[in-house]
Amino acid sequence: MTIRDLLLARADQDTPALLTRERTWTWRELVADASARAAALGRLLDPERPPHVGLLMDNTAEMLLGLAAAGLGGHVAVGINSTRRGEAIVADLARADVQVLLTDATQRHLLAGLDLPGIQVIDTDSADWAGAVGVVERVEATSVSSLPQRLRPSRWGDPQSSMTDKSLFMLIFTSGTSGRPKAVRITHEKVTHPGAYLSERFGLTADDVHYVAMPLFHSNAVMAGWAPALVTGAAVALREKFSSSEFLPDVRRFGATYASYVGKPLTYVLATPERPDDADNPLRLVFGNEAGDRDIRAFGERFGCVVVDGFGSTENAVIVSRIEGTPAGALGWPGDGVAVLDPETGAECPRAELAPDGQVLNLEECVGELVNTTGAGQFAGYYNDDEATAERMRGGMYWSGDLAYRDAEGWVWFAGRTAAWLRVDGENLACAPIERILLRHPAIDQAAVYAVPDERSGDQVAAALVLRGELGPSGFEEFLDEQADLSPKARPRYVRLVDDLPRTATHKVLHRDLTAAGIAEATWTREERGTTYA
Repeated sequence: MTIRDLLLARADQDTPALLTRERTWTWRELVADASARAAALGRLLDPERPPHVGLLMDNTAEMLLGLAAAGLGGHVAVGINSTRRGEAIVADLARADVQVLLTDATQRHLLAGLDLPGIQVIDTDSADWAGAVGVVERVEATSVSSLPQRLRPSRWGDPQSSMTDKSLFMLIFTSGTSGRPKAVRITHEKVTHPGAYLSERFGLTADDVHYVAMPLFHSNAVMAGWAPALVTGAAVALREKFSSSEFLPDVRRFGATYASYVGKPLTYVLATPERPDDADNPLRLVFGNEAGDRDIRAFGERFGCVVVDGFGSTENAVIVSRIEGTPAGALGWPGDGVAVLDPETGAECPRAELAPDGQVLNLEECVGELVNTTGAGQFAGYYNDDEATAERMRGGMYWSGDLAYRDAEGWVWFAGRTAAWLRVDGENLACAPIERILLRHPAIDQAAVYAVPDERSGDQVAAALVLRGELGPSGFEEFLDEQADLSPKARPRYVRLVDDLPRTATHKVLHRDLTAAGIAEATWTREERGTTYA
């Protein structure tokens, strides 16, 4: 099943497909408008170059229509991260072989002063674009079934007659938390398959309204927000950019019954003033990943909905599901073929050994990398980056770059990224378990643990904290003293109190930025061999 199949199946359907604050599109209108854009772009694309169209926009109607146009027309959409700046944007465009770039008045300024040879930049707010699309609509968009004849074949093949679920639909850049962002090849299958799976798993139907506030240049909004609506025929309600204060008003305004998230949006919404009628809303299900247990529970109780948190990445090659019975704090149960392997030896890591107080006794031995031992899963490689693809696919298996361990029962526990690993006094420590302990304190809203260089060798543990209540250095010390499962070597040497943590556009913490800041901005510091903070 391709995205084109799903769209054409609804070409004559007059139920809502796209909701914004300005307008509502039916499926008939959405398919016709996307068809017009596909035809207009087909006239612009050089048939001797890869048919790649960049999308540098917020979650506007033009952004979603741009994705639908790629699904219909057979060219490749390239999601451009609007948090990138300067030469970083130039590098992303070049790596993705973009030849046409669609942007709008809110993002055009990001291109000011940049040298973009060979790239035609089009402002979708301009009269020229409206006229070009309008001409196509009047002259050629009389029948959706005529779409295959409207686009010029090229040396890359007829983009539609050869379209299958393995065809390339989109390039999505990774968030770059562990280095330079890489362009993940997103096939039609990587959108339609999760759309069908999530619809069946959660009982989503055409009567649902999907609230999409996560950026459409990233996988969560595309695969968890838009894809199920494509499958069921539900409406998508767009928010240009996520807003914690507007979340609940939007849910009520659009009648949203389902929403997706990645990173910390639940935390941000929970930080808004609580009202007695918060649960009076149509929202019944929220799905995403990287939320903490405390926020999952609090969000569901406050807003009267079910929150399901999972584990995944843009590459979509390692599946760990949070199913019934998952222990608090654990990622969940591994899918078939998913194992925790030692990256040095390739052997499966032993299970975690726990002390009566819950501390992991064999952390250095039990922590390894999450691996799909059966192959690539749905990972179709990185575009123009054979080296990075080969690094992921070592020995015919997909190595995720995520650290984890399994307990005696087999549940998977996250230990951080391969870069989120500290060596203190000759002992390896993972960041994620320390963060989970810090988040037990009711006054700590967000926590990021990271390494700073030791003055002699190895690392020292540092923590950046966002508070939701009062907490002083003595109270922090007393709290740490009470955490029986906190290794003495894991007690932060340096603590920074911050208003917010540095994050990617998808709300993932940039640990490397915290490390780069060093210790100059530390709020509290303890003596190397002591426990008291000053």
